[in-house]
Parts: sequence; C-alpha cells; structure tokens
Amino acid sequence: MSAVGQNRRMQIPAKTDYAIRALLTLAASDGSVSAEHLAQEQDLPAKFLGAILSDLRRGGLVTSQRGPEGGFKLARHADQISIADVVRVVSGPMAGVRGMRPETLVYEGDSAHLREVWIAVRGALRGVLEHVTLDQVLRGELPEAVTRFTTESDSWVTRTP
Repeated sequence: MSAVGQNRRMQIPAKTDYAIRALLTLAASDGSVSAEHLAQEQDLPAKFLGAILSDLRRGGLVTSQRGPEGGFKLARHADQISIADVVRVVSGPMAGVRGMRPETLVYEGDSAHLREVWIAVRGALRGVLEHVTLDQVLRGELPEAVTRFTTESDSWVTRTP
C-alpha cells in the first residue's frame, strides 16, 4: 500500500498553463484584448483567468486599460518574455523542495548529496524555460533547448512506477 502522495507527478499548475495560453493570445493580437475574449479564445474559466491576469499585471507582464477600447496588452514585446518569466510571476521560484529553495537545504548521511540533484533539476528547467519566449512558441520556432527533448521519442512516453 502506497502512502498518500507517493504516486503524484511533477506538475505544471493550471494557473501557469492558463497564464501562458492567455499571453500567447495577447501576443497574437494587434490591440487590447478583453479578459472575456481571452477566456473564450482559450476555453479558460473566466473568474480564474481574471485572478491570473491580475498577477500578470502586478508582475509587469501585461498592462490593462479600462473603457470601451480597454483590455489587456503585453507589457513588453513577446520576444522579450520567456516562459520562465511567466512561471515565476504566477507560480513562484522554479523547483522548490517542500516550499524551500534547493540551495538552502541541508541533508545528512546517505542523503548528503541530494541537494545537488535538486539544484540540477532547477538548472534543467531553467535551461529550457529561460530560453523559450512567447514569440518563439507563437511562431512554432522553438530553440534547440526545447527541440533536443521533443525529438527524442522517449520524451513523449509517460513513465509510471
């Protein structure tokens, strides 16, 4: 019998996925886009998206304007916003361990070198997410940091214990 949580996988939170999808729609748009249009376009829950857009605005990734011509726009050009920027704004630091930054962890005994594994995981995430911009995703012109994984057939297979 497995303990609670033993079979949980590392996940990209819905909040992060929704934020990136909304930003891609903004990147593809010429003007301001309403929250309602973003929710409809990407089939996202409107209320949840509203909270996400507030986070993105506070994080400096979007601007908003009220009124008939109002809505949301990217605060910077899409080639200046990395996927890592979005993850950090809506989900916080990458690869935390029990809510802590991996470099602050201290393990003893047989686990003494586990911290280096968690640091490497964070480095691998950064190696992909910091080198992919919204513009690249929108155009489908992904950098080698991404394509080196997507061209490996093993990357497309989910492994279970």
